[in-house]
Parts: sequence; structure tokens; C-alpha cells
Amino acid sequence: MADGHIGRPWREVEAELRQSGLRYVSEITRPTRDFFKIDEKYLYVLRERKDPEGNLHFVLAARSAGVLPR
Repeated sequence: MADGHIGRPWREVEAELRQSGLRYVSEITRPTRDFFKIDEKYLYVLRERKDPEGNLHFVLAARSAGVLPR
């Protein structure tokens, strides 16, 4: 499967998935330290895989507050 969603904003990807009717599961990964502040309003797709039943699984991460869009 092509990883066409990796690096993209989760809001965009989720809207496409809902529109297409694909089944998916998402989870959010968080840093173990709080050295860099993050903003969980800006999630992006970090990992993507498809299970044998055809469900898509996504791991999401939040953007660092220093690289947020303006």
C-alpha cells in the first residue's frame, strides 16, 4: 500500500476517509519528555498500515509549537 497519507494533516486525511467510507483506527503518540512544546490541535499522520481485514491504522503526532502554520 502506498503511504499517501504520511506527513499530511489529520483533519484532511480523516475527512477523505469518512467521505470514502473506509474503516480506520487512529491513535496519538506523545513525546516522553516535554522539552519541545506541542499543540495537539495540529495532528499529522506519522505512520500508516493496513491490517488483513482491510482496516487502516494510523499513528498521529502533534506538531511542535515552533513549526505551526501561521
